[in-house]
Amino acid sequence: MPAILPPRLVALIVKEFRAIWRDPRSRFVLVGPPLIQLVLFAYAATFEVEDVALAVLNEDRSAESRELVGRFTASSGFEAVRTLTHIGQIEPTIDRKRAVAVLHIPQDFAARMKRSAAGGPGAARVQLIVDGRRSNTALAVMAYAETIVADYARDKAAERGAPPPETELVGRAWFNPNLKSQWFIVPGLVGTLTLVVVTVVAALSIAREREVGTFEQLLVTPLRPLEILLGKVVPALGIGLAEGVVIIGAAVAWFGVPLRGSLPLLLVSLLVFLISAIGVGLMISAYARTQQQGIVGAFLFLMPAVILSGFATPIANMPAFIQVLTYADPLRYFLVILRGLFLRDLPADLVLQQLWPMALIGTLTLAAATWLARKRLG
Repeated sequence: MPAILPPRLVALIVKEFRAIWRDPRSRFVLVGPPLIQLVLFAYAATFEVEDVALAVLNEDRSAESRELVGRFTASSGFEAVRTLTHIGQIEPTIDRKRAVAVLHIPQDFAARMKRSAAGGPGAARVQLIVDGRRSNTALAVMAYAETIVADYARDKAAERGAPPPETELVGRAWFNPNLKSQWFIVPGLVGTLTLVVVTVVAALSIAREREVGTFEQLLVTPLRPLEILLGKVVPALGIGLAEGVVIIGAAVAWFGVPLRGSLPLLLVSLLVFLISAIGVGLMISAYARTQQQGIVGAFLFLMPAVILSGFATPIANMPAFIQVLTYADPLRYFLVILRGLFLRDLPADLVLQQLWPMALIGTLTLAAATWLARKRLG
C-alpha cells in the first residue's frame, strides 16, 4: 500500500513541528493565549442578570410592599445596596452608578392591591428605574423584574383563593429612554477600534526596525533615546486621533447618538487613552524580535482588553479575581468616560477619576518599553 505522503514531505513536516516546539516563544503562543482567553471568556463574558445593584424606595411600608421588596432581594438577580428615603435621592443614585436600578413602591401600593383584588378599577403600580447606559443589561433587568412582580401577584391570589390583583411594573430607563442598542454600542466603538489600530501600529514599530536591521542605525544617529521614542509615539497618536474623531463624528451625525457632554473634554480623554494604548504597544514591540511576534503579542493583549473593559458585559458581573485584572485595562476607564459624555453630561471631576489611571498606565508602559528596548540592544 503506497504511503499517503512522500517521506521527504513527512520529514519536512516533522522538522517544522520540532522547530516550533523548540522555540520557547512559539510554545507560549501555542499554549498560553488559548488558555488565557478560555478563562477570560468563560468567566468574564456573561450575559446573566446576577447581583444587580438595587436601591429601594418603599413609600408604602405595608406588609405587602415589604414582601415584594423581599422577593427582589431574595432573588439571585438583585442585591439591595441602598435604602432611599425620598424621591430626590433617585437621580444621584443612578447618575453616579451607586445602583443599576431603583425599585420605587408608591404610598398607595397596598390599598390599590386590595381594591384591585376586590374587582375595583386601577392597578397596583410599581416603578423600576434602570440605568439605560447599558441597554442590554437594562432590558434583562426589566424582564426579570416583570417576572418577579407577576409571580408575586399570582402567589397573593393563590393565598386568598381569588383572581390575581392587577399589578403593573412601570419601567423607565434613564439616559437612554428607548433603550437603543446603538446608543450603548457606538460610543464604545470609539475606544475599541482606536485601541486595536494604535496598539497594532505601535507593536510593529520597533519590531519592524529590528527585523530589517535599521533600529541599530537609529541609535548611532544624533537622535537621543527620548527623541526616538517620540518618533514612534507621534505617528500612532496622530492615526488614533484621526480615527477617533471620525468615529465620534459618525456616532453623532450618522447614528444619532447624542453627545451631551463636553467635546473638548472628550478629546482630551481620547488623547490620554491613546497614549496609554501606545505605551502597551511599544512595550510589546520592544520585547518582540520580529513583526510576527509583535502582531501576536498585540492580539494577545487586545482580546482580553476588550473582554475585561465592560464593553459587552458588566464588570460587576465578573468574578472578583477577574475584576482585579480590569484595573490594568485602559479601555475600562475610557468606556466610562465615553458613555458618560455621550449619554449624559459627565462632570469634569468624574472624568478626572478615570483619566489619572490611564495616564499612570501610559507612564508605566512607556517607561517599560524604553527599558526593554535598551536591554534588548545590550
